[in-house]
Amino acid sequence: KEVSLKTIEYIEGNPQKGRLTPRMVGFMSHAEREFFELVCSVDGVGVKKTLRAMVRPVKEVATAIEEKDIKQLTTLPGIGPAVAERIVAKLRRKMTKFALIVAKEFPADESSTDVFGEAYEALLSLGYSANEARHKVETIAAEGKKFKSIEEFLTALYQQERG
Repeated sequence: KEVSLKTIEYIEGNPQKGRLTPRMVGFMSHAEREFFELVCSVDGVGVKKTLRAMVRPVKEVATAIEEKDIKQLTTLPGIGPAVAERIVAKLRRKMTKFALIVAKEFPADESSTDVFGEAYEALLSLGYSANEARHKVETIAAEGKKFKSIEEFLTALYQQERG
């Protein structure tokens, strides 16, 4: 099987001691790579700490951040209460699209992931609570259909609700 990875490169080590080693990290999707880079951007959290902490699916970690679940975040290796607080403070409002990632052996089409994020925002603007909107998006996403537009998604949602 051929597999395509999205990668980032970084240099690890101490420049004063001359021990710099190039490293590469691979991700199954652009969304996973973007999530990783966002977490790395938090003060006190670097590439090594983020790599150690990523023992759970991105969706699960993003949901914990979005819901300000410090207790859940501190169960990740290397993440204490202070770091968890900083992660939540900096990233909470940026987690919606990551919390909606559909777990698959291979990543979903990136355009579908974007449609799910747009659908979530549309449902919020229609008056649904954050939990209701996320549940509706996850229910439709679990069916495995790919959507090219928000209109296609909303049509599928309303058809499902009608029965």
